[in-house]
Order: sequence, then structure tokens, then C-alpha cells
Amino acid sequence: SVGSVAGSVSGTPSSAVSLTSSSLPGQTPELTALFECPVCFDYVLPPILQCQAGHLVCNLCRQKLSCCPTCRGPLTPSIRNLAMEKVASTLPFPCKYSSAGCLLNLHHSEKPDHEEVCEFRPYTCPCPGATCKWHGSLEAVMPHLMHVHKSITTLQGEDIVFLATDINLPGAVDWVMMQSCFNHHFMLVLEKQEKYEGHQQFFAVVLLIGTRKQAENFAYRLELNGNRRRLTWEATPRSIHDGVAVAIMNSDCLVFDTTIAHLFADNGNLGINVTISMC
Repeated sequence: SVGSVAGSVSGTPSSAVSLTSSSLPGQTPELTALFECPVCFDYVLPPILQCQAGHLVCNLCRQKLSCCPTCRGPLTPSIRNLAMEKVASTLPFPCKYSSAGCLLNLHHSEKPDHEEVCEFRPYTCPCPGATCKWHGSLEAVMPHLMHVHKSITTLQGEDIVFLATDINLPGAVDWVMMQSCFNHHFMLVLEKQEKYEGHQQFFAVVLLIGTRKQAENFAYRLELNGNRRRLTWEATPRSIHDGVAVAIMNSDCLVFDTTIAHLFADNGNLGINVTISMC
């Protein structure tokens, strides 16, 4: 199968052992509730600062406020509450995605790192660029793509050709396509960035519309082939929970510059052979 996609201009989990309520006998939800931020209802975690009257607000919300949300008093000068910090160090705090199904209770030092990679964290739209602000459950990702991003081509099969047209378009450009096989959907992304003036780089990666654990069951191969040359990249697909930006930041993708792209392009169009396999 061959798909043609037009370009468009676009703008570890913690290794520590999690604590459970049963591992800290005598602790109650009422005690944990004392640490709820009155603004965002997340937890106020160390370092814990208070207003002059003793009211708490989380550090993230505090940066956006000009006065205490409880008493309207001044938030400056900052007063650190060491006693509450000691209490917080003895408590297990539920993951912020507990209402979505996460059952973990964590020490406050583990909580931020876990929530960055929690599988119950809402999924954002996997399309590259920042124009679409949608987020929702994993099951809702494909319906969202089919309803809102109808222009994305979808091809069936384990071996397809991803044809990116007009690779000489100026500025930052993304080419996106979907591939369906093994009862899963994969998103193919080719992104062009200008690292510095006059030097552009291409990044090609495959994302699974699924969890990180599901992604470990697959492998993909990208191949540029033509003019008696071949360039191949093989890797495990990233989950859309990670996204294109994380893959590019970690160089976990096929990377090539404009000069190499032109070696394989035909009249400004670049074909990438994509093969998905099960491990």
C-alpha cells in the first residue's frame, strides 16, 4: 500500500517502592485531606509554604496568586511550615489520577515522577504541533482522530509506503499518516525542524495508539531506499503517551538532514518504507 500525505506548517517511572495505606497504620484520609490545596485540590507537598495566618496553598498555585485564597492576606514574606513537612513525610498520598483508576499511594518525593508516566494520565491528541488541545481516555483517541483530523490517511497492512510530499516546504513541517495492523493503530510522523539557520533536520518515528506496555510487543522498521542507497532504522514504537517530542528529544527516531533527504527524494517527494512486526 502507498499513502501520500501533504505537509502542513505547525507551530522513568520512579524506581522507589510505593507506599500503601496499610503500610502506615493509623493514617486516615482525613489527615491527608489537611494537605489539599484550596485552589486546585491537589496536595500541598514539601517544601510547604504558608501565609502569615497559617493557610497553605500548593507551590504551583502560589506562583499565580497575589494573595491567600483563604484569608486574602499577603503571601509574602514566605513562611516555611517545617512541622507540616514532617507530617507529609509520614503520609502516603494517592496519585492525582486515582479517580481514573490508579491505585498507587506514594511518598511525596515519588509522586511527581510517577504522575509524569502514570498510565491513567489522560491522553493528549497525538498529532504533532500544539494546535489541538484535546485530551481524553485511550479509547477516545481514535474516534477523536477520525472525527477531528479527517485529513490523515490510514493504510492497512504490516508493510506500507509513507509518501511525504513537498519536503522542500519552508519552515517547520509535519507529515502524519496512520497504519493499521495486528488489531492496533500506529501513527507515522515525519517532522522537519530548522535547528539553526540554513540547517534543517528530519525526524521520523512510529507511535502506537496504546500504552507503553502494549508498545513493547511491537517493533518497526523505517527504510529510505533508492538510487542504489539504503538507510534503515529499527526500534520499538513509542506510546502516544510519550509523544513525538520525547522521541526527538531522546534521538529515539530516524534522523537525517536535508542533504540525505534529497538523495532519496523524487521531485520533492520522499517515500519511507514502514514495516511493523510483533516481538
